[in-house]
Amino acid sequence: IFHRAAIFMRFLHCYKTANFLDEAMQEKSGINRHVFYRYLLKELFLYFFVAFLFFFFIFFVNQILLVIQKILEKKVPLWDVTRLMVYALPSIMAQSAPFATLVGFLMCLGRLVSENEILIFRASGQGYKVLLFPVLFLGGAISLGSFFVNDYLLPLGTINYNRLYRSILQSNPAVELEPNSVKKAVDKTLVIGDVKGENVSDLIFFDTGADEQQRIIVAGPSSVKKSSESGVLMALEMNDATVLLFNKAKKQNFDLLTSEKMNLNVFESSISYSSGTSPREMTSYDLHKKIKFMEKDSSVPKRQLNSYKLEYNKKFSLPFGSIFFAFLALPLALLFGKHNGQTIGLIVGIVISVLYWTMMILGQIFGNRGGLNGFWTMWAP
Repeated sequence: IFHRAAIFMRFLHCYKTANFLDEAMQEKSGINRHVFYRYLLKELFLYFFVAFLFFFFIFFVNQILLVIQKILEKKVPLWDVTRLMVYALPSIMAQSAPFATLVGFLMCLGRLVSENEILIFRASGQGYKVLLFPVLFLGGAISLGSFFVNDYLLPLGTINYNRLYRSILQSNPAVELEPNSVKKAVDKTLVIGDVKGENVSDLIFFDTGADEQQRIIVAGPSSVKKSSESGVLMALEMNDATVLLFNKAKKQNFDLLTSEKMNLNVFESSISYSSGTSPREMTSYDLHKKIKFMEKDSSVPKRQLNSYKLEYNKKFSLPFGSIFFAFLALPLALLFGKHNGQTIGLIVGIVISVLYWTMMILGQIFGNRGGLNGFWTMWAP
């Protein structure tokens, strides 16, 4: 920045100001800080970019390709599949950034330590805070970029993804049929047996009504059909169905119904939040307003309120994990990078990334299901 400012001052014929700016970055040892900063930022960004591609590929294969494979097997148009992949990219980018920062910075700084470049820099009279400045600068820039993706592009992509996926389900309900699988959505659970096309060998359906009455449906050979009714995703045509109705408070009292044939409509509302917009589909600003409104409403379940708070804190903790990892990378590189620093940095970075990812997953599980405070479950990792 100082160097470019000096060039601009010379262009304006302000030579004294230009010389002053150059001298501000010129050490007595002869080192130009702007040259060092530019070199270190270039190296850090290069390693970050390579690590980002690595983690991006892992998350892409793990989260997207498995879903896309299932959809392609149901003969969904390729253009719709491509759009689903594009809409899911912001989520993968937001997840990859902090891990790539840690691993990339550790590999880069570890290489500089093992090749004695840091030692030479220190021998010239420079302190670690000079070395830390470009590290934190790039880490902060990555955090800001990741926050934009997480707070704006992610909700936009999620909304379009869910909208497109629902339209695919309406035109081809068999997409949701996976052999011997369990499908959960809000307060409903569907257990699926063997599947051949639109036919299912057996089904078990659990759900809880607004009156807290539980319902269990067990059916034999069934089929899944698309429905033309508004708001209905699919229609389940069940054979040899048995329905059990009971209340949690009085389980000794129940109703038992049997039927040779029964139709069950699965509505869009059964797989989405009652408000029509999930917390993942909101920006941090909208989430903050929604949480304040929910806190004033005593009828809102605490678990639902906590899920909104969890998602709100995740919008900040995940992207700004990059600057924390950038700060952590320098001392770890100095500690472990004396021999084979690049390899050791890769190993240490992956180990910490796995631990961090595990804590994040457990935090979301305990926060959503166990009701633990969303702030601590997202920031503690």
